[in-house]
Amino acid sequence: MTKYVIQGGKPLYGEISISGAKNAAVAIIPATLLVDGVCRIENIPQISDVTLILNILQELGADVRTVNRTTVDVDCTHIHNARIPEELARKIRASYYFIGALLSRFGSAQVPPPGGCDFGGRPIDQHIKGFVAMGADVDVRGGYIHAKARNGRLNGTTVYMDMVSVGATMNVMLAATLADGLTIIENAAKEPHIVDLANFLNSMGADIMGAGTDVIKIRGVDRLKGGTYSIIPDQIEAGTYMAAVAAAGGEVLIENVIPKHLECITAKLVEMGVEIEERDDAVLVRRTGELTRTNVKTLPYPGFPTDMQPQIAAVLCLAKGTSVLTEGVWDNRYRYVDEFRRMGAQIQVDGKVAIIEGVDKFSAARVQACDLRAGAAMIIAALAANGTSEISNIHHIERGYEDIVRKLSGVGADIRVVVTPDDEEAQATAG
Repeated sequence: MTKYVIQGGKPLYGEISISGAKNAAVAIIPATLLVDGVCRIENIPQISDVTLILNILQELGADVRTVNRTTVDVDCTHIHNARIPEELARKIRASYYFIGALLSRFGSAQVPPPGGCDFGGRPIDQHIKGFVAMGADVDVRGGYIHAKARNGRLNGTTVYMDMVSVGATMNVMLAATLADGLTIIENAAKEPHIVDLANFLNSMGADIMGAGTDVIKIRGVDRLKGGTYSIIPDQIEAGTYMAAVAAAGGEVLIENVIPKHLECITAKLVEMGVEIEERDDAVLVRRTGELTRTNVKTLPYPGFPTDMQPQIAAVLCLAKGTSVLTEGVWDNRYRYVDEFRRMGAQIQVDGKVAIIEGVDKFSAARVQACDLRAGAAMIIAALAANGTSEISNIHHIERGYEDIVRKLSGVGADIRVVVTPDDEEAQATAG
């Protein structure tokens, strides 16, 4: 078993450089299916989710070549297969972006239901509603989602999202890129990675307007051509390190960010007494005094991100007074609360609302990462705790954070990776 061992109680000082955005990369890489030619994608994060997405493309027959640590060349010109391998797709939620991309290019797609972190139901009904409106027949049989354009090619139409959905917005954008006519997405999500996907597609020859607003218009084109594109910095990775400084104390310059994307996170940390100085492509985060309570509700962008909810909870646990944390996006995102309680946190959960009574310090403990962002929150708590904590199930964390041990060590954290025999192996050895 591989785990993180963290000796807490040390303030953080130095600089951390942010990697490319996970949530943009896992949509932009499937989008290369729409391109006739070579796409050079730069600023790709070195995380397991990205590796999986690239592996799926290669299984379909794409030519994927590594240029350097953060750059790949992808050529999907000779792909003739629209069926995604089940064992790969079930490991990652973003596999559903292949439905929109394959439908757009081939008029058909066969993709297993998505995997990834479990936050309760992750229905893709809004995705399917969009595909059906554009002229596709969609059904589930034999463990696969089968989608087929009735006329061999999708047709532009107006798609109204019943709820703001990042995944559905991006998937319908992909499907509409090579469709006949104009597609209008109403009540669209506005997250930075949606704008990044639109910018990528437009740079390859697509005609997309309005990304970043609640109405996106996509005029279908006959083909996209190759080119070079650099992925935006990761808003959630940056926010995680901001929260780490808030919890552990110290002063860290977080580089390679777009400060505008961080404003929803910055605002809450400033309310709590954290000092944040915005620069052109960096934020300086400093916390020396006490943290004060505040209330946080997660909302679609530009609201506070649901992907930052467990991390801000770690900070609220150390704030003086009673804070109220409300989850406005997912049904089941508080599974990490028992792990926080092991560390001395005072949290009560009722449905989507958590009442957090601040404590002076976390206590070191053995905890586990129950999903990607909860795992990041466990690291934050351990950094601020007295004593040595151990975090297991770290594969969840490595799905979305590149070099997190190296980056934190570089600002003075005492964190290391430890490999121990699994319990069964240990018992067998003892026997």
